[in-house]
Amino acid sequence: MKAIAVRPGKAGSIHLAELPRPSLREIADGRGVLVQVVRVGVDGTDKEINDALYGKAPPGANFLVIGHEGFGRVVETGKNVPDSIQPGDYVVASVRRPGTSLYDDIGFQDLTTDEVYYERGINLLHGYLTEFYVEDYQYLVTLPPSLREVGVLLEPLSISQKAVRHAYEIQRRLKIWRPERAAVLGSGTIGLLAALTLRLKGLDLTVYSKRKGKHLNSELVEALGGRYVSTQVMSVAEAGRKHGPFDIILDATGYSPLPFEASEALAKNGVLIMTSVTGGDRHAELPTDKINQRFVLGNQVMFGSVNAARVDFLSGVDDLIKAETIHPGWLKRLLTTPIDGLENYEQMIDHLTNDKDAIKVYVDVVRP
Repeated sequence: MKAIAVRPGKAGSIHLAELPRPSLREIADGRGVLVQVVRVGVDGTDKEINDALYGKAPPGANFLVIGHEGFGRVVETGKNVPDSIQPGDYVVASVRRPGTSLYDDIGFQDLTTDEVYYERGINLLHGYLTEFYVEDYQYLVTLPPSLREVGVLLEPLSISQKAVRHAYEIQRRLKIWRPERAAVLGSGTIGLLAALTLRLKGLDLTVYSKRKGKHLNSELVEALGGRYVSTQVMSVAEAGRKHGPFDIILDATGYSPLPFEASEALAKNGVLIMTSVTGGDRHAELPTDKINQRFVLGNQVMFGSVNAARVDFLSGVDDLIKAETIHPGWLKRLLTTPIDGLENYEQMIDHLTNDKDAIKVYVDVVRP
């Protein structure tokens, strides 16, 4: 079977590999599920792995199959797989697998304290840009057939599902926290799905991003009933004075100074969430005394959030269903850039690198 792979540590090594089809026997105790991959979303992570910025091959291999946003259909199940997963079901597999920490032991490997972590298509485990994979059923989430066209968005949606869930968990300390206004920094896939998550919770929404004028990203924000503000028109502080202050600010820009600047627009008892993984060495001059004073006197919180737990995938399915009902067609508009087949991997990388209008690039492994 075909797969898109890289040789970790070697920039530009992306290639089409030929691999044996996996078997249920690879998963112990009859818990395995054989999945035919239908569609895989790709993002900056896949590009950066091909750029050799990070990523490691599984033990004993000199290549890594990339792709962590998989969507597929069950072909076969092991004898001990519960009846809730049947051949023909659509499924999405989570990304991170347990390590050795206490958090891993209780099913929250997204919170692992291990220095080494295992992520499908990213680090030490092969990913989903292939024709078939096998997985332990406990890492699969089923989706209804109605989500066939948009189910590939579940994994990126799970990122904001976790981030917002943790914001509410943290603020249980306040007993009666009732957020009303939220801001999302960035209008890429993660930012737009975070906007969806927050709007479905009923929050007044401002999305703050670089590009100005009318374009698809701003139209998608407005279609949710939110407002779009360009950094080229208004500073974050000005946006906060006009539309805030914000009880929740979620950063998904990849530009590390911005959340610190945005903290000026954070409400008292507010929460600032950072979800961008920034691998550079950027430095910025900051008014640290003022930032410190606002956080101390305003009982504010700043935290980072990465990956997601099973509970976030499950709530993500619920929100996908709600979105299709309340905002029909909105999710499909995010799927801007299809790639026809695994063999067109160079086209995939080109879009990830050069296509500024692309929101979600995805590979149709099985032709529609």
